[in-house]
Amino acid sequence: MRAARVALMAAVATEVARTQRTEKLWPEGAPDTVEAGGYQPELIFSLIEADAPTPAVVIFPGGGYMHLAINHEGQAIRKWLATLGIQSAVCTYRNKGTGYRHPAPLQDAQRAVQTLRARAKELNVDPKKIGVIGFSAGGHLAATVSNFNLAGDPAAADAVARVSSRPDFSILCYSVIAFGNKEYTHKGSQHALLGKRPAPELVASLSAENAVTSETPPTFLMHTEADQLVPAENSRVHSPRGYAVDGSRRR
Repeated sequence: MRAARVALMAAVATEVARTQRTEKLWPEGAPDTVEAGGYQPELIFSLIEADAPTPAVVIFPGGGYMHLAINHEGQAIRKWLATLGIQSAVCTYRNKGTGYRHPAPLQDAQRAVQTLRARAKELNVDPKKIGVIGFSAGGHLAATVSNFNLAGDPAAADAVARVSSRPDFSILCYSVIAFGNKEYTHKGSQHALLGKRPAPELVASLSAENAVTSETPPTFLMHTEADQLVPAENSRVHSPRGYAVDGSRRR
């Protein structure tokens, strides 16, 4: 039974590979990159055939804001989502390794969600069921784009800019959440995104737990106590209303 299931998933993944396509996230060039000839982020789509519009997920691989763990936290997740009938796009967002810090990753994340929503009819996507999933530092980006939204400008010349960047749901996997001098802060991600001497106000604003409001999309958090790289306390502090992710009341 297990072998048959694996074979079926492999067949689906093979079919998905035939419907994969890669596009520039910013067709006219990402902000602050054109004149400098800078790195251009992309969306790697998995498009599946369906009789009705499907949910869709933007995938943000981790990598400490220094690089992207594109295979196991990007391509593998894209193929897995396809086996569930969910369309997706891996966002190869700008990061320090490509020469960019904040706000470049957030700009790319917002644009990625807007792209799927603006092109929902073309992609056969339900525009009210577009979520994000992120891993490690990519989880921090998913949490950030969930709380720092562009409402969309109906008068914008760019059709993508006319729609909201707010995800409809968010999945945070062993995510970097808390910035600052906390004992569980992943300092490598913080330094790569903000530099080693950022303004305290900026650090506080991008410590993701501080941005949670009633407008934050429904969020699923996944973490393990065994994680020695990004401590599970990151997920605990992100849980709203003072509750830990296991349902117990936080002190």
